[in-house]
Amino acid sequence: MTCSPYNSWGNGSAMRVSAVGFAYDDLSTVLEVAKQTAEATHNHPEGIKGAQATAAAILMARNGERKSAIKSFVESTFGYDLGRSLKEIQPAYSFNESCQETVPESIIAFLESTDFEDAIRNTISLGGDTDTMGSITGGIAEAFYGGVPDEIVQEVLARLDDPLRKVTLDFCDRYTQPYPIFGA
Repeated sequence: MTCSPYNSWGNGSAMRVSAVGFAYDDLSTVLEVAKQTAEATHNHPEGIKGAQATAAAILMARNGERKSAIKSFVESTFGYDLGRSLKEIQPAYSFNESCQETVPESIIAFLESTDFEDAIRNTISLGGDTDTMGSITGGIAEAFYGGVPDEIVQEVLARLDDPLRKVTLDFCDRYTQPYPIFGA
């Protein structure tokens, strides 16, 4: 069975792209690989844009860019309105699976955060497609704040089956902060 792209503008492309922002070190490569990962299923321009904005924000965060620089780049390059606050968004926000209605909100949740956990709490406070939005926000926050707090890592890894735990640890060892307490 072969799968073909179906012109989706959904946020799944942005949800699954975080690895690209960690695995590549230059913006042009990150944008191209993010586009390629999106095109497999989400080949609508909005699906591609959501993946690219997320991956670029992660790369910039990894490289120590300030939140204001990340905000400015995403706004000017992708046309997302990041000038709203969570308090402005929350009253009318509801479930939405589109990149154009979840990627900006997920980035805003990161921009208003003070640490990794706060970023995740911010995005969950919006309601809506919170697992996807948490993935988007979480990738950026992990890169910006230098990792995921150990107590969260321990809880998450304890819930994964052995094969998924191994893939996660291998990726972390290669591309992000290693978690030696879970070693071999």
